[in-house]
Amino acid sequence: MTSGAAQKLVVEDWGLLAYDQAARRQDELARQRARGLAADRLVFVEHPPTVTLGRGGGPADLRLGPELLAARGVALAHSDRGGLATFHGPGQLVAYPIVELQERDLHLYVNRLLEAAAEVARAFGLEPERDPDQPGLWLAGRKLASLGVAVSRWVTRHGVAINVNNDLAGFDLIVPCGRPGQVVTSLAQELGRPVDLARAKDVFAQAFSRALGFAAPPLGMGRKPPWLRKRYHGQTAIEQMEGRLERLHLATVCQSAHCPNLGECFNRGTATFMILGRQCTRGCRFCAVDHGPTSPPDPDEPQRLAQAAADMGLRHVVVTSVTRDDLADGGAAHFAATIAALRARLPQATVEVLTPDFLGQGAAIDAVCQARPDVYNHNVETVPRLYPAVRPQADYARSLAVLARAAAQGLAAKSGLMLGLGETDAELRAVLADLLAAGCRCLTLGQYLAPSAKHAPVMRFVPPFEFDHWAAVARRMGFDQVAAGPLVRSSYLADQMLAAPRHGEGRR
Repeated sequence: MTSGAAQKLVVEDWGLLAYDQAARRQDELARQRARGLAADRLVFVEHPPTVTLGRGGGPADLRLGPELLAARGVALAHSDRGGLATFHGPGQLVAYPIVELQERDLHLYVNRLLEAAAEVARAFGLEPERDPDQPGLWLAGRKLASLGVAVSRWVTRHGVAINVNNDLAGFDLIVPCGRPGQVVTSLAQELGRPVDLARAKDVFAQAFSRALGFAAPPLGMGRKPPWLRKRYHGQTAIEQMEGRLERLHLATVCQSAHCPNLGECFNRGTATFMILGRQCTRGCRFCAVDHGPTSPPDPDEPQRLAQAAADMGLRHVVVTSVTRDDLADGGAAHFAATIAALRARLPQATVEVLTPDFLGQGAAIDAVCQARPDVYNHNVETVPRLYPAVRPQADYARSLAVLARAAAQGLAAKSGLMLGLGETDAELRAVLADLLAAGCRCLTLGQYLAPSAKHAPVMRFVPPFEFDHWAAVARRMGFDQVAAGPLVRSSYLADQMLAAPRHGEGRR
């Protein structure tokens, strides 16, 4: 359907973009393509929560009016594509081909577009169905993908939306396909787990190119965007820090968790110490720390750690640990001993601990609190809906209780979340409210990066402006200290973030 079997197709990803903005970009590119001033393109995009009405859609296809949709944070857009109403949201694979149809056969193009979408489902072990009366894809009667195209001067716009990891509740706002009883599904819903959206994009791009006779595009739609590329800081400081830690038989979470800021922090002469060994008793699907057989706590470790902190001249010391569910107190006494050693060796330094949940044992949490760290950090990591898939051995309510217990004892309570795992805006806002209710006033938000292909996949790369947005939201809600950005981690620049909490002094 193109002018040559080896013709190049430009594949690009616009990230998260408002529907109206994407439509204007498409219109301009389509005009350029029709005039021979632009190449054929396949555009991937995700939209904020949006209901769109195609040429055949109207008020009867909406279950809520425009004002009620807006009150829920859902945009309403009218489109010149075919079809009725559909819903778009983050985590959905939206593909907009802007190509010239050399064969001048719209019916054939639609079939090939749907076949490319079907290849995505097949790549994850699902066989989709077609409905002769409705354009789209179904799985056992549940709608998986919607199609709506527009063609002007034989140049296409709009395209197909495949439900991958998106929140399906948005489809309750419309009448899908004009059928009140139509059930909508997603790949994640069918498989019972999050799906690698980057892989889905690669599959679609390859299948679409084959179907339309383009040269195969390069793989790698899931490559990290520019804002996640760190400046190289050289090996000297890294080697010096690693040598010092090795001599003292100490570990850092910077190394164990493959932190992207390792070079920067080691160059600054800072590190986050990790106590209680290098083996974790849990197997969270987001974490690079090893899990397996453990060793008894090393009684000399607190003193060695304090010596290292003194040698490094640290003014703010961050201590974390693996999770030790095999220990009666979860390692709480070892935390307390480490804080005491630091207080004795560096009385002017502030101390921050990032603890596990200690299986919710009040006595263990109290033991750490009574050692009076300046900051008590415990991460909730993600929204509660994703706990079974991301951290199945943890409990959201239990993590909130840890923070509440620390805050009740006058400590500065801190927590953090990873974005890009498939959370929705509403879920994130609800977690922030829960953290505030627990007494947490210090917050970190960063981009989740999968340590390997065996870990939970990245659902999307969150652009910097969204982190800025959530930082502003968090401050308006009542957080005192917020660090938010793609490369922010729990302990990143923690010394600069430390501030006295409003509800009392950290150390007594």
